[in-house]
Amino acid sequence: MTVTWEEAGWERVAAGVGRRRLPVWDCTAGLVVGADAVLLIDAGSSLAEGARLRAEARRLAGRDVTHLALTHPHFDHVFGAAAFAGAEVFAAAGADGVLTRRRGREELRADAVRNGLDARSAEEAAELLAAPRHPVRGERVLDLGGGRRAVLADVGPGHTAHDLAVLVPGDPGVVFCGDLVEESGEPQAGPDAVPSRWPAALDRLLALGGEDARYVPGHGAVVDAAFVRAQRDALAARFGVSA
Repeated sequence: MTVTWEEAGWERVAAGVGRRRLPVWDCTAGLVVGADAVLLIDAGSSLAEGARLRAEARRLAGRDVTHLALTHPHFDHVFGAAAFAGAEVFAAAGADGVLTRRRGREELRADAVRNGLDARSAEEAAELLAAPRHPVRGERVLDLGGGRRAVLADVGPGHTAHDLAVLVPGDPGVVFCGDLVEESGEPQAGPDAVPSRWPAALDRLLALGGEDARYVPGHGAVVDAAFVRAQRDALAARFGVSA
């Protein structure tokens, strides 16, 4: 039996489009429901969290998640991915190297433990990570049925070397930004960030969504184009990047 977004603890962003602010790290997961297919954006920080997202998505959509888009290879966004067996998994080209090579999985596991995930959950999730079957170069359009489309766009590098955004066209359009945009705190630039190219990634994000879209950050409340532009300018100043 399907439920409303609010009954499931999700925020409705547009018709057929919602998001969930997950506990602990305030990481966002997104859901796009079409007539024939269901797209989840990001999978949570552990297998248990991924399993909860899968169950909630099924209650909302009335069917299992068929497509999973991973916005970037950080543990709080990808460690639930193995809970979505059977889903077609998409990520920016090159992200598979981080997610499936032993060194990349070990770095994700260690980062998760440093940030408070218990060691057993981190090890289990890292071991079960699989390569995304569909690397995205440029843009790729998913037809979810009933006139619902999702545009997957490789807009990075920026927050990481492999940043994927998801545009859901509509009135309004919705852009899932991953951690290229953060509202609940200053954008985090870890050792895998590419600061010199981050402002340009936000320019591509704005070109993708336009002035009237709603932008869903990887952490925090939904924002508008003006917020994204201000964050772009702040990042350019912070990293000494010319406009």
